[in-house]
Amino acid sequence: MVVLQLRFLLVPFLTSVMGTAQYMMQDAALMNYIDRRFLSLEKRLEKCNQDILDYVEEFRDFSKMVLSRLAGLNNYKAEVKSEVENLLTRIERAQRDIDYFGSVTDSNTCIEVHEDLVKQQLFEEAEEKKKLKLMLNASCDHMLAGIKSLKIVKKTGDKHGSWMKDPGKKHTKIYLLNGSVNNVILEFANIMTFMESNHTLKARRVTLPFPWEGTGHIIYQGFLFYHRYGSLNEIIKFNIQKRNTADQMLLPGAGRIPAYQLSPSTKIDLAIDEQGLWAIHAEPETGGNIVITKINHITMAVEHTWDTSCNSKDAEAAFMACNTLYVVYNFPSGGTSRIQCVYDVLDAVNTYEIPVLHFPKRQGSHSTIHYNPKEKQLFAWGDGSQIIYKLHTKQKV
Repeated sequence: MVVLQLRFLLVPFLTSVMGTAQYMMQDAALMNYIDRRFLSLEKRLEKCNQDILDYVEEFRDFSKMVLSRLAGLNNYKAEVKSEVENLLTRIERAQRDIDYFGSVTDSNTCIEVHEDLVKQQLFEEAEEKKKLKLMLNASCDHMLAGIKSLKIVKKTGDKHGSWMKDPGKKHTKIYLLNGSVNNVILEFANIMTFMESNHTLKARRVTLPFPWEGTGHIIYQGFLFYHRYGSLNEIIKFNIQKRNTADQMLLPGAGRIPAYQLSPSTKIDLAIDEQGLWAIHAEPETGGNIVITKINHITMAVEHTWDTSCNSKDAEAAFMACNTLYVVYNFPSGGTSRIQCVYDVLDAVNTYEIPVLHFPKRQGSHSTIHYNPKEKQLFAWGDGSQIIYKLHTKQKV
């Protein structure tokens, strides 16, 4: 009887032990499977890392090859440039020889042709001056004789900027354009509002579709004319009230070098006088001398261009008044600004007899100077200050 009871007890015990052993075998098989998967992943990662190293090495070799070929291209470019320059020199020399032999073999004919050409050139220049006098108001007969006084209206804004009135409108609004790159105009009802300490709170903000470059912009007859930032020589005509772009143009030859050496941010300086809209800039082909262009402000077309004898070196600003360009010079470190070069497009002024005109009672530099033909005053921006200069004029001789 006891033996029978022991059998009944051993059967569940053995069954439990065998079940536990079976589970342990299954767990061991699972762990073995997981280990094999991890080993496979590690091998794949190792292969991936090796492939990346191989690709990096191939890319380095490719980069070295490209750089070496680029260096070779630069050498070829220098050789071709040298050959072209040599060829041009030989062509110029041959051309001089041809001209010389031609003058020796037929000197009389050359003299006659030369005289005819001179007569033709003088005739064309006379006709051109007649056309210019018709285009420009020849009755504009005053010239700058001195700068009488200055008034610092306010000191606000950056070192570079521009402020002005619209000489083509009857209103007394003041416009402030802060900075050499910006796209927001501040419009004030009058100069008293502008002079208030919290002036920006009372200003009407006008946002431009494209920012300006430099400080050479101008407002005339309700339009802002400015050099578009990021462009070589694009001038934008913007309607301030309607807040849209009315027109645009490209100014030939401009934008490659600064108009004034001491104001490098201004590549194109726009100006207004009694005759309308002008553009002032410099060109490498003129040796850095200033070029002035008359622009039709309605059609945005170039009417005429003049190469002046005024150099842009040590110049900080310029303005047009009564068909005449006045260039303002200074020292690189700042000092007393002075008008030292004058150019009249109609040759109505003997520029060699004009004395140097100094700006009174002020040491520093100007970011911009604009002439207001309506008030016969200069609106200037000097080291963050907004300044008005009153002028003394006299008849042209």
